Amino acid sequence: MKQRNLGRTGLRVSELCLGTMSFADDAGGHRILDAFTEAGGTFIDTADMYGRGGSEEILGRWLKGRRRDDLVVATKVWGRMGDAPNDGGLSRKHIVAAVEASLRRLGTDYIDLYQTHVWDPTTPIEETLATLDTLVKAGKVRYVGASNVSASQLQRSLDTARHRGWEPYVCLQPLYNLLRRELEWELAPLCEAEGIGVIAWSPLSGGWLTGKYRRGMGSVPADSREARFQEQSGNEGWRERDTEETWRVLDALHEVADAAGRTPSQVALRWLAQRPAVTAPIIGPRTAEQLTDNLGAVGWELTADQTAKLDAASARPLPYPYDMLARHSHHDPR
Repeated sequence: MKQRNLGRTGLRVSELCLGTMSFADDAGGHRILDAFTEAGGTFIDTADMYGRGGSEEILGRWLKGRRRDDLVVATKVWGRMGDAPNDGGLSRKHIVAAVEASLRRLGTDYIDLYQTHVWDPTTPIEETLATLDTLVKAGKVRYVGASNVSASQLQRSLDTARHRGWEPYVCLQPLYNLLRRELEWELAPLCEAEGIGVIAWSPLSGGWLTGKYRRGMGSVPADSREARFQEQSGNEGWRERDTEETWRVLDALHEVADAAGRTPSQVALRWLAQRPAVTAPIIGPRTAEQLTDNLGAVGWELTADQTAKLDAASARPLPYPYDMLARHSHHDPR
């Protein structure tokens, strides 16, 4: 597995990042971690709120006895971890308490990449960034990143850190896949311009890009992630996805996969890995078989024609002002 620089930093990470949100126990999680690292994977992402700390604990027990500096461990802060008023958010009080708790659960002295999980509108960004800066200076955190923010929020954070001389965000963890390309409107160009590495979550769109779904189906497969999510939340996602736009993307995905001799999952991950600004898609396998399939996304490239086919099928009409900006992007005003 190739190693890439995370954005404009000198930190080298594997071209696939292993997400641990689905880890339920040591046996299953450790088996996936072993196989991922044996394949050359070095980049592992978790969060304090995954399993209310359980994911970090599973990872922490696996880290014992391993060479810590060979791995890049990322986790996140924001989620409510208790019922007290300051048990969530991005205040100084919560971040300091949360990082100490994450370090204990992970059984490590430092976190390579510490990410704010969601924008906190109730806390001044200066307070959040100043706190993260102190964690880097104290050696508890090596780099800081953000997740689930708008372009204006990310730019404001970068400008504030630059003005104050604080550690800036060097990584963004956003939603990005063939069925959700809104990142390209503003966030992706901003990340390219600022040298921010992009590690995309849900690269297979909750299973929709794995090959389980084909035109003509009337409901989600019973063994799918979407079915489990609907059962747990009561949310009916099928109606939102059962559209001509979705089936057009999946038709193209299957055609390219057949032509390339790859699985749809591998093609969807490869497309994402080749996008500008993307450092690594975050895979989230629940089983060893899913991991084996995901690992087949490395070691080859989509051709220009294959990429163009997927781009065209997944393109959506742009809303204003992006449509006007796109029309005039190549015009010479002189």
